[in-house]
Amino acid sequence: MAEQVTTQQRIVLVTGPSGAGRSTAIHVLEDLGFEAIDNLPMGLLTRLLDGADPSGPMALGIDARNRDFSTIGFIELAAKLGRMAQVDLTVLYLDCNDDVLLRRYSETRRRHPFAQDASPETGIQQEKELLLPIREIADSLIDTSALNVHQLREEVELWFAPQGGRHLAVSVESFSYKRGLPRGLDMVFDCRFLANPYWRPELRAEDGRNADVAAYVQSDGNYDAFFDRVVDLLIVLLPAFRAEGKAHLSVAFGCTGGQHRSVAVAEAVAKTLAEAGQQVSIRHREMERRSLNVRPD
Repeated sequence: MAEQVTTQQRIVLVTGPSGAGRSTAIHVLEDLGFEAIDNLPMGLLTRLLDGADPSGPMALGIDARNRDFSTIGFIELAAKLGRMAQVDLTVLYLDCNDDVLLRRYSETRRRHPFAQDASPETGIQQEKELLLPIREIADSLIDTSALNVHQLREEVELWFAPQGGRHLAVSVESFSYKRGLPRGLDMVFDCRFLANPYWRPELRAEDGRNADVAAYVQSDGNYDAFFDRVVDLLIVLLPAFRAEGKAHLSVAFGCTGGQHRSVAVAEAVAKTLAEAGQQVSIRHREMERRSLNVRPD
């Protein structure tokens, strides 16, 4: 008996802080052939997906301002869809730094939905803290801080254009083993064997994006061989993943605190892949939590 082929329906859940470009991304996905539904309450969204038949791709915008929105509810929904064999799920998170979000609200003179009677800064901080767990589970992250509308369109098209025009997008991430592995990783590399800048008092408060920290990590005698082999492996595998039809690949580097070694290596690998012509985004999980003043676990 011939094996039955299961047709997967591509579903993209699109979210992110207000003003980061979520609606624009939804419109781009609609132009790419996705059935787009924006700002649908989560209760109705669950019922919609329960009765959906695998057909064309769907882009579903999730707005944190909806009265029935909850972080746990979103994560549970993503987990449910991720377990369904007939669904090819991507969680797309549109992000933006606080200064740019504040400028956008100042230019439009709109009140922030999370701070109707307070400053926009307060609303931006509250919404980002609410969405942080979702940001951490996102499969694709686009930082719109330096993008205009046209550049954002190009970025979304690079990630989600139909097969034949699709690029393989690579997400490079750093993390702390103390807090566990991030969700949805394809490849993980342990950097805890490298020299630790934490034990240098003048470097302890810095992170791996600092030139002196990066230089200290790279001075380890094992660094060059490790770095070269990781990059060589990725350069070999990326075309194979692209030919297989994979839309994105998540590569993570971990160390004890997620501040020095993993950040320095992730930055160097992302830079090298970008220079080789790859579509690369970079995330530093613990640095993001620190920037939002989230208390460590």
